[in-house]
Amino acid sequence: MKSPIRRALLFLSSLAALPAMAHPVPDVLVRSYFSSSGESEIRVEVDPRSFEAHPEEHDYLEKKAAEQVDGKTLAGLGSTADRFLAGRVRFLLEPLGEVKPEFDWSFAKLGDGPLENPDDPAVLVGSWKTTLPKGLSGYRIESLKLTDPAAIPMNVVFLNHLDGKQIERYAVLFPGEKSFLLDLTGLATAQAAASPGAVGATAGSSDLVAIFTSEVKRGFLHVLPLGLDHVLFVLGLFLMSRKWKPLIFQVTTFTLAHTITLWMASAGWVKLPPSVVEPVIAASIVFVAVENLVRRDYSHWRLLVVFLFGLIHGLGFAGVMATRLDSTGSLVTGLLGINIGVELGQLAVIAIAFLATCWIANQEKYRKYVIVPGSILIALAGVWWVVERTLL
Repeated sequence: MKSPIRRALLFLSSLAALPAMAHPVPDVLVRSYFSSSGESEIRVEVDPRSFEAHPEEHDYLEKKAAEQVDGKTLAGLGSTADRFLAGRVRFLLEPLGEVKPEFDWSFAKLGDGPLENPDDPAVLVGSWKTTLPKGLSGYRIESLKLTDPAAIPMNVVFLNHLDGKQIERYAVLFPGEKSFLLDLTGLATAQAAASPGAVGATAGSSDLVAIFTSEVKRGFLHVLPLGLDHVLFVLGLFLMSRKWKPLIFQVTTFTLAHTITLWMASAGWVKLPPSVVEPVIAASIVFVAVENLVRRDYSHWRLLVVFLFGLIHGLGFAGVMATRLDSTGSLVTGLLGINIGVELGQLAVIAIAFLATCWIANQEKYRKYVIVPGSILIALAGVWWVVERTLL
């Protein structure tokens, strides 16, 4: 078996190929605004990182950079966004069938708010305004199956407004899924019978269940397989102790902490730029890994450290819930679902790590061949990410 030092040197030589500090893979946001007068607008939000082969490896476009984009470049980005959407989303008006919006493109802040600060993440927002024909009964979208096996799967978030009021139900769609049908028969211009199962302005219990289950899936996927930095932090916690009680304490504390800041960020009460959050997340990975090297036994004081770093990790997830929900019921349900999904993802990481190492019964061998080399590798990855996110 190779020595821990040699393992570390081999790993260090491969750091040049290590992905950049992982940003969340962007979602595609689709918002609609329908009014009784017949006027309507469909707005889509597309992160320019989505055009890259590995969007999680690229920095957000910031306000100061977006302001330097000239009209010709913006038109080119808009054309790229149109082609991107054509392979990701279909827009359907019942009973007409598919419609193809013609979007006008501009920049806005992630979450479709105004760009205010120089380091605000900027995204492309496409707007299509039209007048609805009479006789429409509903509206839905479809997240298309990917034809390119190398393409990164992305969620499509479906949000809607009727006469200025956001409807409570929203959907997080994965490739190949269709949204619920939004009931448009309440609009004065509709003059059509409601379709069975169409959803109106108020969410029932089945609507909240649908929100919850889709957010659980989204939270899980943001850990496995998309959250490499999150995975390494959890593995750092695992390496301190394989006993289930300390593990559950640490993971639950971590989840509680990032739930708090994810909630606060979603409500707009706290905000830190990615240029601050992501190096600290990387530093947290280094900290827990180095602690594994200098401390041999778990103690409850580590829960305080895990809690503090969990607060920062929650801010790293804030972009995932940048949907500006007006409904408290839907917001609470969505946040609960995504946090349970993250918790399940973390437990899956621990279960995999346990199954991979449970055959090593001797604690001294486990420390020599698993804890020490594993913690060195995790610490080196974290150091690389700190450097990459602050200096490169």
